Amino acid sequence: MTEHNIDEWSRGQRLLVSALSCLTFICLNIIGHEVAGALNLGLYLDCIGTVVAAIYGGFVPSVVCGYLTNIIIGITDGTTFYFSVVNVLIAGLTAYFSHRGYFKKPLKTLVAILGITLVSALASEAIAWFLFGMEDELTGDLARYLHEHGCNAFMATFLANLHINLIDKAITVLVALGIVRLLPQSYTDAADFGLWQQTPLTREDREWLQQQHPRSVPLRHKITIIIAVLLAVVVAVDSYVSLDTYNDSLIAEEIGSANGVLDYLIHEVDPDMVDTYLEEGKSAKGYLETEKRFAELRDSFPRVAYIYAYRVEEDGCHVVFDPDTADLPGMQPGDIVEFDEAFMPYRDDLLAGREIEPVISNESYGWLLTVYRPLYDSSGRCVCYICIDVSMDEVIFGGFQFITRVLALFGAFFVLAAVLVGWLAEYSIVIPLNSIGYVMRLFASTVDDDTRTDSLANLKKLDITTGDEVELLYESVTKTATDMVDYIEMTEKQNETISSMQENLIMVMADLVESRDKYTGDHVRKTARYCEIIMDELIREGIYTDQLTEEFVSNVSHSAPLHDIGKIHVPDAILNKPGRLTAEEFEIMKSHTTAGYEILEQAVKAVSEPTYLDEAKNLAEYHHEKWAGGGYPTGISGEDIPLSARIMAVADVFDALVSKRSYKDGFPLEKAYAIIEEGAGTHFDPQIARAFLNARDKAEEVCRAYGDGQTDKVDKPQDA
Repeated sequence: MTEHNIDEWSRGQRLLVSALSCLTFICLNIIGHEVAGALNLGLYLDCIGTVVAAIYGGFVPSVVCGYLTNIIIGITDGTTFYFSVVNVLIAGLTAYFSHRGYFKKPLKTLVAILGITLVSALASEAIAWFLFGMEDELTGDLARYLHEHGCNAFMATFLANLHINLIDKAITVLVALGIVRLLPQSYTDAADFGLWQQTPLTREDREWLQQQHPRSVPLRHKITIIIAVLLAVVVAVDSYVSLDTYNDSLIAEEIGSANGVLDYLIHEVDPDMVDTYLEEGKSAKGYLETEKRFAELRDSFPRVAYIYAYRVEEDGCHVVFDPDTADLPGMQPGDIVEFDEAFMPYRDDLLAGREIEPVISNESYGWLLTVYRPLYDSSGRCVCYICIDVSMDEVIFGGFQFITRVLALFGAFFVLAAVLVGWLAEYSIVIPLNSIGYVMRLFASTVDDDTRTDSLANLKKLDITTGDEVELLYESVTKTATDMVDYIEMTEKQNETISSMQENLIMVMADLVESRDKYTGDHVRKTARYCEIIMDELIREGIYTDQLTEEFVSNVSHSAPLHDIGKIHVPDAILNKPGRLTAEEFEIMKSHTTAGYEILEQAVKAVSEPTYLDEAKNLAEYHHEKWAGGGYPTGISGEDIPLSARIMAVADVFDALVSKRSYKDGFPLEKAYAIIEEGAGTHFDPQIARAFLNARDKAEEVCRAYGDGQTDKVDKPQDA
């Protein structure tokens, strides 16, 4: 992760710049809309700012700008409210195309313009279709021509207006791209539309975090899905309840209108003449005048489909009045009409002459609202029912219009709410948690102090201030990491102290052994240094690299001073004898190898985990073995001899050759090198001997430090 302190702006300044940017984009939308209207261009130009926001800032600012623009314009033009979802769709599509890099190449820019045009045009025409009933409002020669040649009204209007939409969106996108090109990079970095509650991340860091995929669904998607589902449920329930309430109000209004007509009509029919009408038919006195009144009242109310009068009997409904309609001939007095299925539950009430509730049916005569009013004669007998059938088509269309308005308004608000909640969750939960997780993964994977300290510094630089459980988590993680670093530093210091004590104790032990041997001087220190030189050269030359691990090299370096610890069991008389040892004395001297092994074996048993003492046993026991065999104590040869012992064999003999003793002077370096070279393949591992000889410049530095290899005496010391 790159440095976090990338900005010269405070969080408040960033938020202010972002808010002012959104306000500017909204003004661009309104200015474009007003200019297009004032010049009568036939275009919209009301989403230039929305497109700029989408390219410049992404999905969130563009959706906000698109939605608020329609709300503001809708104050003077109420229908604009319902098209806010179109601006939201344009915002989302533009942000998607921008994120995919479509606006960086001319051909892809054209593809983006076509995509935005098609989606916005389809959405606009669909909303207009349900709101205004475009089937009856075909405008323009091209739309009428297409409709006359087979296109339905929707497609005819859509295709006729498509070129206008294409021109509008092309101008909008090109102007927006020009504006974006003019924006300085410093301003772009400042207004990143982030609700930062921590130190702002770089754009690269945010893109990197977004590309990290968890094992299952990312938290940001879970939050968005939950919010979307909840909002969808709210919209669905609200739409259902609203539509139901709206339909009830329309039906109540229609019932009221029907009752008003019935109140008037019931006074136009003489109830005492109904029996005469049924017997004499249209020839009865006053029948035709009354029937004409029925027809006039029906034609006076567009939504009234039928007005008629029936007498309900056991065998069905006997027609009293049923005037002709434009699409259906009337019926003659006395004709019998069977009960519709919808009226069967009310049959007994109708036969008894009681009032019934209005009935909605969708049967042989269409979808109708029927209101019955009983007509009583002077004796109080129900002689017939005067009925009005109101067409429900207008109610249905009104319901479609209403639900379209609701869904158009709620659809845009739905997207806006989901975007804002997701945006809040992104900066309050997701980004802080991801930032903590990323830094802590780096912290956990560090192996050196500097990297660990840098990771802790990066964690503290996050400065998360959400004020909720995320901030508490951040504080806990930061404290835990700080305590851990302090503990690790303390542990490392303690380990260094313990390691230093161990090394010093080893040297003290080696010195104790060495102090009994007045001939050896600084032998253990020098042989340890020669071993390190040999191992470094082997690694450089790529020899035995599978065995020369970092741990192995460390173990050999630490355990080399203990290779002669077994000499503590050799009597002083033999250890410090000035002359050559007898065969019996030499056998005792050779026992220092097995004695050293046994001493170190006991030390290893006292330690619960493997240590460098395991390698020290190999050094102590086998450092006098020979490559070709014949060494002691076991006489093994070749690679059966542990690598550490083969390395020590060269170091031990070389130091014996060049070191000054009370009974001899050290060999000249060239003579010592010649003896090592001569022993390669017999006494020494040839690759190790060659590596030592290749690093003679470093070996000579050790010799100069201890004053070795300075004389010409050639007597070879006895190999001990």
